[in-house]
Amino acid sequence: MMEENGNVVPQEVKGWNWGAFMYNWIWGIANKTYLPLLVLIPIFNIVWIFIIGFKGNEWAWQKGDYKDVETFKAVQKTWNIAGIVSFILSIAGILLYFFFIAAIIAGLANSSYSSYSY
Repeated sequence: MMEENGNVVPQEVKGWNWGAFMYNWIWGIANKTYLPLLVLIPIFNIVWIFIIGFKGNEWAWQKGDYKDVETFKAVQKTWNIAGIVSFILSIAGILLYFFFIAAIIAGLANSSYSSYSY
């Protein structure tokens, strides 16, 4: 597939990039691709992070000076691992937050019912 700047994007490079998804604008600057900076636009960023995750590898390949696909994959593997760990920790944090809030609400409801005397 030929792109605007003439760089051919190998099929092995295409695919989801967790690092680009989770670290979007930081990943973009580090990979010399600046489209991820659009994530700084409120509301638009909700959709844009998914586009970055999906197209990030292609953008990074086009902007980078990688000698081969293996080198590219090695660099992006570090980003992917960090992104996956971040994603899992974020989901765990969100779940713990909601369980904590539910426990507080249940505790408050329980204490208000127990304060009534019969």
